[in-house]
Amino acid sequence: MKKIKVGVIGVGYLGEHHARVYSQLKGVELVGVVDVNKNRADEIARKINTRAYYDYRDIIKLVDAVSIVVPTRLHYKIADEFLNKGVDILLEKPITITVSEADKLIKKAKAKRLILQVGHIERYNSAVMALEPVIDRPRYIESRRFGPFADRVSDVDVILDMMIHDIDIILSLVDSDIKSINATGVSVMTSHNDIANAHIEFTNGCVANLTVSRMSMDKLRKISIYQPETYITIDYKEQEIILHKRIWNRINNRMIPEISTENIDLIKEEPLKAELASFIESVKTRKKPIVSGIEGRKALEVALKVLKDAKKRRLLLDEDSDGGSKGAISRHRR
Repeated sequence: MKKIKVGVIGVGYLGEHHARVYSQLKGVELVGVVDVNKNRADEIARKINTRAYYDYRDIIKLVDAVSIVVPTRLHYKIADEFLNKGVDILLEKPITITVSEADKLIKKAKAKRLILQVGHIERYNSAVMALEPVIDRPRYIESRRFGPFADRVSDVDVILDMMIHDIDIILSLVDSDIKSINATGVSVMTSHNDIANAHIEFTNGCVANLTVSRMSMDKLRKISIYQPETYITIDYKEQEIILHKRIWNRINNRMIPEISTENIDLIKEEPLKAELASFIESVKTRKKPIVSGIEGRKALEVALKVLKDAKKRRLLLDEDSDGGSKGAISRHRR
């Protein structure tokens, strides 16, 4: 079977890793890497023994598939051009800037029978992939995703940078429409939210509470899922899943509920490697990706609603703060 010819568009921090993994995957030929920063493109090309390009249009006719790992504002334009030329795409998250742009890409990919996968990497975490057999009607979900500030994402809101991962996971676990969203965000280092919390209620009664921060000195990536008679905890960073079950013990002729704890055995794998291998498998078999454009669109739509509510709350707080400050000054003068 002939090798799948791939390219990587954008070799910044994450794009470099896409290129590295492709260069190691069996059945894949990394045709080249593309970056408008010529020095960066040359550096990565030398590192993994491939060719450097400086304009993505130069490789459109050379590849079967691409990873597009550029700033989100460029996603739609570049993805649209590759779809027009019949190239399968893995598009980093979030899928696009707007839901409308996402809809257009999804429609075009479907019409041309092309693969459109979105890079929600946590879906390929070994612990997440082991979840399905133990999920049973989640009733409360709590996710926490903390990390240190990085200047490379200072132009992106933390909701679209970090929380969207947990939104995607939760939407995959809860088979229900959303009833309400309440969100709060705080700007610390940038003009965007750097810390945010979202309280999401689903029509089936499930509640999800999501907290993200890029103001933490420590890195934390955890989610807890509570359901009848069990709760599950996942550590994304360590790729660990623990199942807590209610059991009954007879003590002094009374049945007493207790919790048993079980660590589920996993074969750990680099999530990005699993993600890209899954993408290549979809390219070969034409099977729908685990995270297609449709799932990417759903996560984006909810993330934008969270962002909108957080912004509305910040405006209200700012107005109250201004009024309070003016009132305090006025009282002080009197």
